[in-house]
Amino acid sequence: MREASSIKLLLTDCDGCLTDGGMYYSAKGDEMKKFNSKDGMGFSIARHHGLMTGMVTGEDIELNKRRAEKLKMHFYIPGCKDKLAAVKALCEEQGFSLDEVLYIGDDINDLELLKAVGISCCPDDAVRQVREAVDYISPRKGGEGVIRDVVDSILCTGSTSYSARMEQ
Repeated sequence: MREASSIKLLLTDCDGCLTDGGMYYSAKGDEMKKFNSKDGMGFSIARHHGLMTGMVTGEDIELNKRRAEKLKMHFYIPGCKDKLAAVKALCEEQGFSLDEVLYIGDDINDLELLKAVGISCCPDDAVRQVREAVDYISPRKGGEGVIRDVVDSILCTGSTSYSARMEQ
């Protein structure tokens, strides 16, 4: 695992990380997801400390895009079939290396990227293969504040770059 102070980009999967992975449908067929507001503050804290943020997801739906916009994420990569290739391209475009990326994922489609980044994390309820591959397993389940926990536990643990807390 790289030093937290070397991280410049915080990326996450959506379903199973920002949400509980459930797919909820109204009687009219509208899709709904439950997001945790603590994760929103986690992204805000990360930005406050100079990190860029983003979502990398296999889905390409308006709901995820709206959440990324609301959280003021710098990057939103929807419909992603090869997450590692997409993040490599993003890093090249932005002048980052994969070692400067912290990625949070929960399932086997995240594995290649998790193994390639500087710091890899997952929720407590991630699949076994992911749990065995990551640097940090959050004690939180997907949709229950995983991003906030990662920001507090990894990025704001006393490292000179990230130790200052936002003033309340």
